[in-house]
Amino acid sequence: MASLLPVFPLELVLLPGAPLPLHIFEPRYREMISECLERNQTFGVLRAKEETMAEVGCTAEIIAVTKKYPDGRMDIVTQGRERFEVVRLNHERSFLQAEIMLIKDEGEKASEKDVGQAVQLHGEIMRLAGAQPASIADIDVAQVAYFLAGSLPLDLDFKQSLLGMKSESERIQSLISYLQSVLPNLRHSVRVRQKASGNGHAH
Repeated sequence: MASLLPVFPLELVLLPGAPLPLHIFEPRYREMISECLERNQTFGVLRAKEETMAEVGCTAEIIAVTKKYPDGRMDIVTQGRERFEVVRLNHERSFLQAEIMLIKDEGEKASEKDVGQAVQLHGEIMRLAGAQPASIADIDVAQVAYFLAGSLPLDLDFKQSLLGMKSESERIQSLISYLQSVLPNLRHSVRVRQKASGNGHAH
């Protein structure tokens, strides 16, 4: 019998390494998080979409409880850890649990050239958004795609597809294509905004 992982269905996709702050207010999730804290255990985050749930999710480790309220609510900071596939959902408790299988990478590593291109595209998007480009110097080379995708408000379907891929090479190439597809619109909207604010002349 596989041990059961407590599961938190959310309308988001958690990627390995990405931070996820949560406000816990429902009684069943207060119970779940309290148990995870007692047992020093992770819980699973699964993307909930209408009436369905994704089959691939990511475990979340509770890094800190930043605030406890008198009525039992709490604010926590978690971080994505490992990917998993749901084998079977279990509804015996007030909160959802699942039998899971962890997913490991099987394919090849990403080439330096592809990583460099992904970092460059990501940096351009960050600058267009007025943010500081990320430094990947201290990032695990097997998780660069997650790190880059996790720091941008990307389409959830795309993030979900990244979660299911079995190699960093595939993830990086997919990320490059995705960023190349969104950049033209971003550049255009920034130019329009600059013109509208009247700084400089229309060329």
